[in-house]
Amino acid sequence: MSTVAEQLRAMLPVSPDAYPQNLDLARGRLLVIFFDAAGYRAASFLDDRVLGPATRGSWLPLQDVLAAARAVPAPRPLHFIFHTGHVGSTLLSRLLDETGDVLGLREPLPLRVLADAGDGPSQPRPGSGAAPFEALLEAMLRLWSRGYDSTRAVVVKATSSAGRLAMPLLEARPQSRAVYLNLRAEPYLATLLGGPNSITDLRGHGPGRLRRLGARVSARLAPIEAMSPGELAALGWLAESLSQREALRRHPERVLGLDFDALLADAAGTLGRVLVHFGLEAPPAFLAGIAGSPVLQRYSKAPDQPFSPALRLALLDASRRLNRDEIVRGLAWIEQLGRTEPPVAELLSAAA
Repeated sequence: MSTVAEQLRAMLPVSPDAYPQNLDLARGRLLVIFFDAAGYRAASFLDDRVLGPATRGSWLPLQDVLAAARAVPAPRPLHFIFHTGHVGSTLLSRLLDETGDVLGLREPLPLRVLADAGDGPSQPRPGSGAAPFEALLEAMLRLWSRGYDSTRAVVVKATSSAGRLAMPLLEARPQSRAVYLNLRAEPYLATLLGGPNSITDLRGHGPGRLRRLGARVSARLAPIEAMSPGELAALGWLAESLSQREALRRHPERVLGLDFDALLADAAGTLGRVLVHFGLEAPPAFLAGIAGSPVLQRYSKAPDQPFSPALRLALLDASRRLNRDEIVRGLAWIEQLGRTEPPVAELLSAAA
C-alpha cells in the first residue's frame, strides 16, 4: 500500500487535490496536503489556516517537486489579483468563483515565502542545496496552473505585500494578466485605522514597507518607532500604491487598475471588465444577477459574517470620526513627501 507521500507525489503533476501548502527553503522541501474543490472555494487564505487535525499531507523534497511541476500535462491560463491591502481583493476573487469557470487561489503561502526570498541579498534565499529562486518560482507557477475539468482559468490572489513580485510573475508568464486593486488615500487610511488590530498589523508590515519606500525616495524616512498610527497607515498606502503604479506603467495592456469603491458602485460592470481582461466570457444574465449575489452581503474573508457595502460605509464614517487626527496626520505625511519626491508627486497627480 502506498504511503501518503507516494500518493501525493503521484497526484502533484495532475490534480489540484494535491495542494502545495508551504515552502521550506532552509530544508529544501514543500508541504503538500490533500485538498479538494470545495476546500478551495471555502478558503479565504491558503496558508496555515487551512490546516487542521484532519489534514493529511507530507513534506516532499524540492527535487521531486520540480520534477512534478515539469510534468504538469495541461496547464490552464494563469492570472493574478494584486492589491494594496483591505481593498476588496478577496471579494473580487469570490465573485470570480461564482462564474464556475475560475479556480481561485487566495493568498497561497508559498507566494509569500518567495516574495520574502526574492527581496535581495539581505533576505533569506534558497541555500546551496536548494533550487534557485527562478526555478522555484517556475515550479509554483506550473503547479498553480493545474485545474479541474470545469476550470477555464486559475486566478491567484496575492497577499498585499506579495505585490512586489508582480514584475517577476508577469515576466515569467507573458500570457498572464493581472488586476491591481487600490483605494484613494483617505478611505484607505480610514479603513486601516478602523480595524480592531490595526496598530499590530501596521507595525508588523511597517519594516518591509519602509525598506521598499526608502529604495524609491531620496528623503530620510523616520524609523517605524517614531511614526504615528496615521503615518504608518500612510506608509502602507504609499509603498503599495507605488508598487501598483510600477506594474501599471510597465505593463499597461496586461495590468488593469481597479478602485474598490468603483467595484462596489458597479459590481456587474467591473466584474465584466475583469472577465474580458482575463479572456473569459461574461454572460449578460450572469452579470445581471451579480448585484443580488449573497457574496456582496457577506464578509469575504469570513463568509459566515454579514458585511454589506452599506455596513462598510457606516464603519468608514465611524473611523473618520474616531481617527480624524491620525487620518489628517497621515495625509499630511504623504503630501509632504510629494513636495520633494518625484515618484510620490507623480502618484498623487495621477490619483487626483
